Amino acid sequence: MKFEGTAVAMVTPFTANNEINEESLRSNINFLIENGVDGLLAAGTTGESATINHDEQKRLIDILVDEVNGRVTTFAGAGSNSTNEALNLVKHAKNADADFALVITPYYNKPQEHGLIQHYKLINDSIDMPIVLYNVPSRTGVDMSVESILKIAEFNNVVGIKEANPNVDKTSAIYKSLICNDLEDKFFILSGNDDLTIPLMSVGAKGVVSVVANVDPYRTSQMVNSFKNGDIKKAKDLHFKLYNLMKVLFIESNPVPTKYALNLMGKPVGNVRLPLGPLTKEHEQDIKNCLKELGLVKL
Repeated sequence: MKFEGTAVAMVTPFTANNEINEESLRSNINFLIENGVDGLLAAGTTGESATINHDEQKRLIDILVDEVNGRVTTFAGAGSNSTNEALNLVKHAKNADADFALVITPYYNKPQEHGLIQHYKLINDSIDMPIVLYNVPSRTGVDMSVESILKIAEFNNVVGIKEANPNVDKTSAIYKSLICNDLEDKFFILSGNDDLTIPLMSVGAKGVVSVVANVDPYRTSQMVNSFKNGDIKKAKDLHFKLYNLMKVLFIESNPVPTKYALNLMGKPVGNVRLPLGPLTKEHEQDIKNCLKELGLVKL
């Protein structure tokens, strides 16, 4: 199973009582689909997976699949630093009929490379579902080597990776290894960093799992589609059009700035959960200015 294009790492809307805001989530799903995205991810890092419990995580996956109703590709955030917990979440994703399970490398316990391989092998062998690896060393303290990625890519259910190591050369090395081992048609690479989407696509990535697309899904999708269709100039122009937004949405810990931006845009996604705190006052104007420049708000 393959994926190309723009997938959105969706925020999780909360009510004033700090509960999942289902109405807002369903509204955002439709807003993103209407603006041309190809896929949606629920319960990922941007969805505050670190502070939602497993029952909430499963509910987010269920809502996603139900509301999407086959219109775009669905990714279920289903990773954990416990292999048994990850297995449970991937099983739920399969039962919910999500298209892919996104499985982050275990965090905090910093497994060795052979431990990572066994972690994914057990999941692969236990559940018949397309699995996308998620490598984000800035969050987990673990950076899967190219050699380990290649070994895991040979597992029958593992079909891709969201690569958030900012080293473009690493993606080049991954893709070259896939070519050399006749795996490039079986295993896809997606950028995990908005500002590196075009550079990574130039060396083999097929798209992005995007934070920026929460706020500007139309232009993000157009950027990726333009590159896919060979219109490099338009893709580059859109990259620079979105560049300030790519930076300002990470001016503080993700998804704090993104939720602030969406609330400004009239999309009620609520606050972040502790230990994340509200956006600091000193950065509010930066986000307002950026949204105004892109015509996303009138202030």
